[in-house]
Amino acid sequence: MIRIVPVLALLGASAALHAQQPVPLSLEHRMTLRCSAAFALVAHGQEAGDAKALTYPRLGGEAREFFVRAAAQVMDEAGLDEEGIRAALAAEAQDLVDHDSLAPVMAACLPQLGQLDGASRR
Repeated sequence: MIRIVPVLALLGASAALHAQQPVPLSLEHRMTLRCSAAFALVAHGQEAGDAKALTYPRLGGEAREFFVRAAAQVMDEAGLDEEGIRAALAAEAQDLVDHDSLAPVMAACLPQLGQLDGASRR
């Protein structure tokens, strides 16, 4: 089973990841990764019983699928390798934590569940 929680472990491995210069991503790519990071943070919080995370709808398979599809799509479209996508996801997650911006990002991202590459799902 693919889990989104391991992205949080990337925050602890920042030394190697921050050494890599990130590839400039489009606004669409950044927002897709930002939503993925937000879903990972909330899912981890829900599993840990965090009161703030539990105020959101339970994130499960649909959020995991969004995370995986988003990472693959951005890797393909932006030409990132695994290290590059990990660095980009870690940077977005760290920014959400540093700026305490999880709530407004979740408000924008929750409606996106099920929308990523929706045409290929039909």
